[in-house]
Amino acid sequence: MTYQDINVKPIETESSFRMKAYKALKAAIMEMDIYSHREDIRLEERQLSEKLGVSRTPIREAMTLLEQEGFVRSVPRRGIFVVRKTRQEILEMITVWAALESMAARLACARASEAEIRELRENVRAFADRDPEEFVSEYSEANLAFHKIIIRMSGCELIAEMTEGLFPHMRGVRNVTIGQDHRAQRSIVDHTRIVAAIEKRDADLAERLVREHTLGLARHVEEHGEFLD
Repeated sequence: MTYQDINVKPIETESSFRMKAYKALKAAIMEMDIYSHREDIRLEERQLSEKLGVSRTPIREAMTLLEQEGFVRSVPRRGIFVVRKTRQEILEMITVWAALESMAARLACARASEAEIRELRENVRAFADRDPEEFVSEYSEANLAFHKIIIRMSGCELIAEMTEGLFPHMRGVRNVTIGQDHRAQRSIVDHTRIVAAIEKRDADLAERLVREHTLGLARHVEEHGEFLD
């Protein structure tokens, strides 16, 4: 078990402390690297109270909301922990993400503006003349941004909402696996093809490429996901 210094900002002393604490904690969990180590991440109530500048009551209320949404779990006499998924659960989440993002890519072909497509192209172009394996940490963030851009380009709020709950786990798994088995280099190739399909507004091709790209992650986790066991 390990304590992680959670990166949260103090909240203003107004309105609903519970909702402000909830939003601050959820945002911090969304940015956590959950699977970079095997130990559970415990959230310490007193520390969070001090960092957010509120009493423990709204912290407890926020934790209850986060537990209902599946972001944290309460263990009697031990505390509150950020939820980690098993390998099988992660494989199921990746499969669902593949379905959602591939549909987002299809919708993006019809709905995305030229400016949004340029943003996606620039994300890939930043590593066109660089070996991503020499900049794994930087590329990992660009990789996550690439997939979030596609979700946003779909213009579908429900897809965005559904992927939000999956994102902390997808982020954590992608951060661990991107440096393995030359996945970063293959990722650049896949992303380049996906952008080209969206630029051509080829919905069938874009949908297929995104789905295959994400399911490739599932195959890798199935074979090399010991860090989840």
